[in-house]
Amino acid sequence: MKMHKCTSEDLELLREISIETFTDTFAADNTPEDLAAYLERAYHPDQLRSELANPDSSFYFIYLESKLAGYLKLNTGVAQSEEMGLDALEIERIYVRSAFKRRGLGKQLISFAIQHARETEKAAIWLGVWEHNTRALEFYRVLGFEKTGAHSFYMGDDEQTDYIMTKRLEAF
Repeated sequence: MKMHKCTSEDLELLREISIETFTDTFAADNTPEDLAAYLERAYHPDQLRSELANPDSSFYFIYLESKLAGYLKLNTGVAQSEEMGLDALEIERIYVRSAFKRRGLGKQLISFAIQHARETEKAAIWLGVWEHNTRALEFYRVLGFEKTGAHSFYMGDDEQTDYIMTKRLEAF
């Protein structure tokens, strides 16, 4: 396993894997129109370019056997999608390509995020999970995340609910 911090040079590859993994995960549960609207907004090159340039956001690719297997997006400070304070780190996106699922990469990405949070002296790590994504909810529960709230997530025009899952980190 190898991690690579993304730069603007990775924009097209980031866009491709983002669209691929999001579509694989959520297409069956949403209308094609809502999915297309979300993909256009969230993964438009200008949007990703802006996110890559934000000093409070960072993207990481994970490689397995020299193949791009997934990615992770972390936010701190004002880049977080909810006001969680300066002592929190958000995992905004965590996706593994279908061919690489069930090989422990999700746990590796979470471990990487926790390590990053500790190195930057964060007291908590959190993420939003769609309320109907039972596999993901269970995955995060097993890793010590607890439901601490909820927020709206818009898939096109469809307002959905994401549970906020938080993991408190030990003192430094």
